[in-house]
Amino acid sequence: QMQEQTLQLEQQTKLKEYEAAIEQLKNEQIRVQAEERRKTLSEETKQAQYQDKLARQRYDEQMRQQQLANEENLRKQEESVQKQEAMRRATVEREMELRHKNEMLRVEAEARARAKAERENADIIREQIRLKAAEHRQTVLESLKTAGMLFGEGFRAFVTDWDKVTATVAGLTLLAVGVYSAKNATAVAGRYIEARLGKPSLVRETSRITVLEALKHPIKVGKRLASKAHDALEGVVLSPQLEARVRDIAIATRNTKKNKSLYRNILMYGPPGTGKTLFAKKLAVHSGMDYAIMTGGDVAPMGREGVTAMHKLFDWANTSRRGSSLHEDLRATLNAFLHRTGQHSNKFMLVLASNQPEQFDWAINDRIDEMVNFDLPQLEERERLVRMYFDRHVLKPATEGKQRLKLAQFDYGKKCSEIARLTEGMSGREISQLAVAWQAAAYASEDGVLTEAMMDARVADAVQQHQQKMEWLQTEGAEASKGTGRNPLLPFPKGTAV
Repeated sequence: QMQEQTLQLEQQTKLKEYEAAIEQLKNEQIRVQAEERRKTLSEETKQAQYQDKLARQRYDEQMRQQQLANEENLRKQEESVQKQEAMRRATVEREMELRHKNEMLRVEAEARARAKAERENADIIREQIRLKAAEHRQTVLESLKTAGMLFGEGFRAFVTDWDKVTATVAGLTLLAVGVYSAKNATAVAGRYIEARLGKPSLVRETSRITVLEALKHPIKVGKRLASKAHDALEGVVLSPQLEARVRDIAIATRNTKKNKSLYRNILMYGPPGTGKTLFAKKLAVHSGMDYAIMTGGDVAPMGREGVTAMHKLFDWANTSRRGSSLHEDLRATLNAFLHRTGQHSNKFMLVLASNQPEQFDWAINDRIDEMVNFDLPQLEERERLVRMYFDRHVLKPATEGKQRLKLAQFDYGKKCSEIARLTEGMSGREISQLAVAWQAAAYASEDGVLTEAMMDARVADAVQQHQQKMEWLQTEGAEASKGTGRNPLLPFPKGTAV
């Protein structure tokens, strides 16, 4: 019995093992089927992706062909428009030519007809002129006789009456005195009004507010009066040494204005576009003064009137309660200038700015208290200038969104540093013009986006133009060195400005 039970257990065990083997085979079959299904899905996915890729390629090819067709149609339309415009222009020119020829023929025919009529009527016209002259001569003679008789009778009656003679002499004397007094009073009043309310003819630009300007632009004048003094070096990029020196000058000038002391005359010299004029304006504003810009080239054409204009200029400067910062050209005019600047003044400050200081008259140099050299910006200053003008003319308008200007994505700081290295020898004004060129390039583009390539193209143009200007300057200097030197009657270099 125990052996039988053992056999039954063995049989059950084998049966369970067989069932387990069957179950394992089923699972293996399911796994194989799943693997086959996954492979099938993968192949189907690859086929779908390939078909999608082919569809996209076909679509791109269709779009490219469509674009080429559109461009070809546009080109043909433009050519057609150009041909039509050329034909229209040729037609208009032909019509104008024919009209001009017809007009000339008409004028010529009228002139011939008029000349023929005048020749035919010459005898009649001469007879009419002779008769009119005789009649006019007779009329004039009779008028002279009548006037002589009347004047003679009146003069005899006037001379015989002593009271009338006395009253007439007294009246003429009083009239002469009145006319002379009124003339001088008018001249004095005119000079007074011109010195205080007007602007001298030699002043090109001034910050001094006139009555006419206040009436024309009351809001603008009000904002200027309410504005506070700014830093004298705001917007001016200089080397650290020069910046420290001009800052000392600005502080000293401001304190001189506060203490009502005597101003010192300054000469700023250096290449064009290095900030001389800009600093002169900001120096005046920072010191609480008005500035008046004058150039020597305005004086020479005035001739003899230059002396009067020079005196009017200094009279006008002396009437300013805030003080003035001036600039100045003929020998008599130079004498007037030297006479008015012989001593230091607490009314005005003389600031000379020149690209050619070696051409100044020695008497002018003798009146200069301090000379400041504004040299071309170096790499560090150029990078500051590039960043400042890039922010002002490109980045700020692009970020505010008020103008049709956008910026592409690139490293702005790296690009400014690169441009600073490429613009060696260029002045601050040239760098400012370069930034304006970037802005103009964006405005000229179809989408208004300024790209890195567009900036590089404008930089290359600016560098080439700068090199061309330097070649012209060298040629001009070589030609000038062959001449006889400057005119001794010109105390100021032409183009000098404050």
